[in-house]
Parts: sequence; structure tokens; C-alpha cells
Amino acid sequence: MHTDRIKLPFQFDVERLLADLKTAEAKVDWISHFVKDNYEGDWSVIPLTAQKGRDHPILMASAIPGDKDFIPTPFLEACPYFQEVIGRFKTKYCSIRLMKLAAGSEIKEHKDFDLDLDEVRLHIPLITHADVAFYVNNDRVNMEPGECWYLRLSDPHRVVNNSQIDRVHLVMDFELNDWLRELMTINRVSE
Repeated sequence: MHTDRIKLPFQFDVERLLADLKTAEAKVDWISHFVKDNYEGDWSVIPLTAQKGRDHPILMASAIPGDKDFIPTPFLEACPYFQEVIGRFKTKYCSIRLMKLAAGSEIKEHKDFDLDLDEVRLHIPLITHADVAFYVNNDRVNMEPGECWYLRLSDPHRVVNNSQIDRVHLVMDFELNDWLRELMTINRVSE
């Protein structure tokens, strides 16, 4: 059994996801990821939630460690399907954002140390390609548009976009409660 990646039992409507992506992109420009040492090329975000009081898009795209008081941004408020997707999870949301890895770009191997004890990160691919490779513990995770995956990103992980298109994921951090823990436990991927 893999415990560093779990495909959750959701299949979201890709056309509706893409429609909300288009709406969000019309409201705000993509914001370069603030940890420049972790990537080469273009890795950028559109914040869908932000910590209370962080009103500028650049501030919305980052978070103060330990502050779990997240509220919807105007970009999320304009996207009803993203709101519906988030509402399917019976736990408190934290940072939620769209993340784009441009064609030819790479996220270098790193660990997100603040994850996996009381907060987990879920990925829903919106736009991807066979030449986009996401690795956790040097093992490739193949994710299709509309699927929902837990990835244990406190472990070493990296992404390479060798395609000619930009890869976009809806990336959601949630508090790890009993409901989510049970969902993850019963859906572990067999080897």
C-alpha cells in the first residue's frame, strides 16, 4: 500500500473546473510563486483563499505560518464550481489556490515541512499532459484532470513539465479531521 499518495473517491467536472479557471484568470494576473529557489521557469498562483487582512493579491498568495484564519478571496467568490468543490470536503479549509507550472518549467525537489500532521494538501488537476511528471519519493504519480489526490508533500517531491502546455492544478490545504482521515485510510492505492 502507498501511503504517500492516495486517490480520493471524487471525479470533478472538468468543463466546469475549466470555466471557473477562465473566470479567475479574467479577474487577476497569475502571481509568481514567492519561493524562487524551489523552481526554474514559471510557477505561479491565483489565491482562492487568503488569511484575513491580507487584501492585496501578492499578500493573498502567501501565508503567515500558524495562522489558520482563511477566508475566500474575490476570485473564489466569482467561481461557483470551485466553491462547490471545496464544500464537498467536510473539514476546515486553509490555503486554496490555483497553481500553474508553465511549459518547460520545473519545481525542484523539496519538502513542505508544515504539512501532514494536522493539515494536508490535495491536488485536482485541471490541465495536465502525459509529459508532466509529478514525483513523490522519486516515484511518479499519474493524475488525470478532475481526479482528487492526497500527496504526502512533507516527503521529497518535484514536478517537471516537459510538455508544450501549462499545467494547472487546484491545490487545497485542509485541516486533517476524522472525516478526512477516514476517507484517506479507506482509499489507499494498492501497489
